[in-house]
Formats: sequence, structure tokens, C-alpha cells
Amino acid sequence: MKKKSLALVLATGMAVTTFGGTGSAFADSKNVLSTKKYNETVQSPEFISGDLTGATGKKAETVVFDYLNAAKGDYKLGEKSAQDSFKVKQAKKDAVTDSTVLRLQQVYEGVPVWGSTQVAHVSKDGSLKVLSGTVAPDLDKKEKLKNKNKIEGAKAIEIAQKDLGVTPKYEVEPKADLYVYQNGEETTYAYVVNLNFLEPSPGNYYYFIEADSGKVLNKYNKLDHVANEDKSPVKQEAPKQEAKPAVKPVTGTNAVGTGKGVLGDTKSLNTTLSASSYYLQDNTRGATIFTYDAKNRTTLPGTLWVDADNVFNAAYDAAAVDAHYYAGKTYDYYKATFNRNSINDAGAPLKSTVHYGSKYNNAFWNGSQMVYGDGDGVTFTSLSGGIDVIGHELTHAVTEYSSDLIYQNESGALNEAISDVFGTLVEYYDNRNPDWEIGEDIYTPGKAGDALRSMSDPTKYGDPDHYSKRYTGTSDNGGVHTNSGIINKAAYLLANGGTHYGVTVNGIGKDKVGAIYYRANTQYFTQSTTFSQARAGLVQAAADLYGASSAEVAAVKQSYSAVGVN
Repeated sequence: MKKKSLALVLATGMAVTTFGGTGSAFADSKNVLSTKKYNETVQSPEFISGDLTGATGKKAETVVFDYLNAAKGDYKLGEKSAQDSFKVKQAKKDAVTDSTVLRLQQVYEGVPVWGSTQVAHVSKDGSLKVLSGTVAPDLDKKEKLKNKNKIEGAKAIEIAQKDLGVTPKYEVEPKADLYVYQNGEETTYAYVVNLNFLEPSPGNYYYFIEADSGKVLNKYNKLDHVANEDKSPVKQEAPKQEAKPAVKPVTGTNAVGTGKGVLGDTKSLNTTLSASSYYLQDNTRGATIFTYDAKNRTTLPGTLWVDADNVFNAAYDAAAVDAHYYAGKTYDYYKATFNRNSINDAGAPLKSTVHYGSKYNNAFWNGSQMVYGDGDGVTFTSLSGGIDVIGHELTHAVTEYSSDLIYQNESGALNEAISDVFGTLVEYYDNRNPDWEIGEDIYTPGKAGDALRSMSDPTKYGDPDHYSKRYTGTSDNGGVHTNSGIINKAAYLLANGGTHYGVTVNGIGKDKVGAIYYRANTQYFTQSTTFSQARAGLVQAAADLYGASSAEVAAVKQSYSAVGVN
């Protein structure tokens, strides 16, 4: 059966935190690879590494700005200084390389440039080692940026709402933010309008409205589903609504219950005993985990799940049992493996709602919580029953809080693939019949051996396994669910080894794949990272962890050469 799209996308201030890890790769400069990778579209560097400045003894921000001022020609900054062209959004300490990591946002006359973010790594002696991220070129030469006439943000929202063609029930009030936007070869001012809603069907749309003309330049739905809605065999009817309830955590004592999941297996559940009732509220981890019941309505989050005897064995309980348990397992994987405290690494609560809508054949993240439908029993069973699905979608939240990959084109496909990688690794962590298929436990319950996607053989479900076969159209946000197969195949080969398109890859095991991809996503990827830039970031991440001359670095290079990404 033709696969459906699996993903979830999530739709940051100066913060200083410390990454976990030991050792100091940058202290040994031979672990910093000498790389200069150009973005062919804008003809400027998208990833450069090496001993870029020498030891300066200066603060990280000064080192980066001095370098960019000296490299104005390469980055086509024109007459503006680096200080006027970039703002530091975040600073972190990286214990792996004993360096400071800065995340930058390109600006033009104070207005942020959409998708133009950069990452800089500065060693403790004040040497710039890595600068990752494409810079929008020659903004001083763009005629449309000289036009100061702009419509109001409220008008941009009105235009987006008209184009949407429905009257939605908003989860978040619509907003319009002004950006410099690169529209093909033309650069202009545009309002980025966000429309986030649940009805008549869930959506988290981003509209790009030209600021002087009001023209719709681009739009995409950042709220991603397990199944494309237009292919769902069950028409989704909006149930009667109730007023949105005030939801507060319960106070009580920690307890341990049991329950049967969607596939009939028994699981242990961390619950809270309060006033003689047991709630699916887990207070035992660094992040509290809540599971709610929508009662086949579409009001979120619904009612905190409650039980009289702490035994959740009824058929109606199964979706909640799995949502609660698998959210905990996903938290545990990230904490045990990377010392990451929840999706934002700061203890954000993990909220899930089950029994959303009537026979709803989808699951999604609405920007603050997970939502699961029951499925129609034919295309899907209860969608919380797949741990790889839950790990996949919560990983989109991890990505939002780190690289924040834009959910279109190559960066969007990379976003999807990262979620497939870690959804699979969470499944292996739980160790219940793990494999390299995605969604096999909840998709087409009446058909054995079927899945949404395959990482070992993406072509099994119609996805490309080589860059030469990539999708180049505009559907599905530029093929984010399709072209993810290219990265998925590279990750599978890196873990397991094999020969693909005449290139032999020496496998390094799934755990090292997780370490390398996590480090690249949190340390080197930026909002607009391309597949080529991803390769460079992954290679440097492997060098940081295992050494520049390591077998792991060689294997990363092999895995991307095998799928045609250089």
C-alpha cells in the first residue's frame, strides 16, 4: 500500500548552558577539519572550518565579528559591518570541544533575514574553528529593500486568512512579523504570518506576504501529520465543542500502576495518587509527563486521564497507556544518552492528548503538545501505539529548540530524516521488536509487514535512496517526506554498513550514529542547512567525538557519498 507521510513539525534570547561530554577536541587542533564548502545558489560559504583566526585571546563574539568583517567579500556583506549585519541570539558552552558556541541571526537594518542563521565555534584561546550557515548576499544591492512603503501587519494577516479560505478556530492568535525574505532571485521585505488552529482541520500555516504589494509569496503548513488529510479514507467531522478547560497539575503522591497498550502488551506506568484517584501524571522525571483524554472532541488538552484503581486495562485505556509510557521512554532515551532534560533541555513538560476527534487518522504536534487520533481501524489503529512515531514527533521538538530547521525543501527533508533516525533509536532503546521501519505498529493494522517508510530501503515505499533521484517539485513542502529517504539511507548505511551505488560504507553501529547526528543537529546545523552542509556538519561532529582521522569520520563521508551527497 502506498505510504503516508510521517512527521511532525514544530511550530529562540541570549542563553548560556553547557553541553554534556568529556574531553576537549578543539584543544587538539588536528580534530578540526579544514573545510570550505560553498553554497552554489548564493556563491558564498555555507560551512567553513579549520584554524580560521589563530589564537586571539578575545571574547567569542568579538572573534566572530572580527572574522566576518575581514571576510566581507566572501560573504558579500557590502558596506555594512558584521556588527550591523548579525545579532547573537544564543551562547552555549560546549564541553566536548571546550569552546563557546554562538548562534547568530543575520539582519538588514535591524530586520531579521528569514532562514539566515549561523553557528560559530570559538575555542577557549579565542580561535574561530567553525562557521556554519549560509548568509544572504548583497542585501545593499537589492532594489526592493530600498522601498520603505509597507502595509500593516494586520493587513498581512487579513490577506493570509483570505487565502486560507476557511474560518479557523485559533489555538494561538495570528501574528505577523517583518522579515527580509529571499524569493528566488529577488529579495524583499515580507511579513511572515502564522495561523495556528485546530478547526476545521488542524493547521499551523506560515504565509509570506510581500510587505509593499500584499502579494502571497510562499506558504506552507508547519503542522505535520502522520497521514495526508486528502488521502484519509474517513471524512473528518468536527465534533461538538466545549469551552476550553483550565488545566492544572494535580497534587498528590507518586504511584506505579499498570496498563495494556494498543498492541495488548502490559506496561508499568508512573502515576499520581490524588484524592483516592490515580492520574496519568508522571512526576518522577526531570520533566513532568501528562496524558489527557479528548473524549473524541477537538478541545485541547482535554481532561487529565484518571482511573480508580491504577490498573489501566480497559480497551479505551490503551491509547493513553502507550502515549504516557512512550513519552516517558523518549524522555529517558534523550536523558540517558545525551543528558538532555526534555525537548528544550530545560525540563519542558511533555503533554499528550489521545482520543482526539472521531476516527481521526492522524497525529500531530501543535507547538506545545502531542495529539493522537484513534484511527479508523483500517488505515491506522490508535496512533499512540507506535513508539517510533512518538520518538519521531518529539524529536521535531528537539530540532526546533536546536537547529530549528525550516520545514521546506532540503532543510525540511533533513528535519524529517532526523526524526526518523531518533524515532528508530528510541524504538531500539525500548527494545520491543525494534527495526528500521517507521510506523509499522500502527499503519494498516490488518496488513502484516507494512509500514510508512523504510530506512533500510526507502524505495520500498516510493522514496529516493540517492540524491540523483530526489524530488524537485513543490508538493509536500518541496518533498520533505520524500527526500528524507536520501538521508535515511545514509544513516542506515552508517549504522549497518553496506555497498550502495558502488560505494562501500563501513558501519559504525546505531549508537555512534545517534551521537554524531545529535551533535550535528545541536551544534552545526542551522535553519537552512542543505544536504551538502549537513554532510560537512556531520563529518565535523564525528571528528569532535572520535578524532579527525577516525574510522567514524571516514564512514560518515562514505555514507553520504553512497547517496550522492558531496
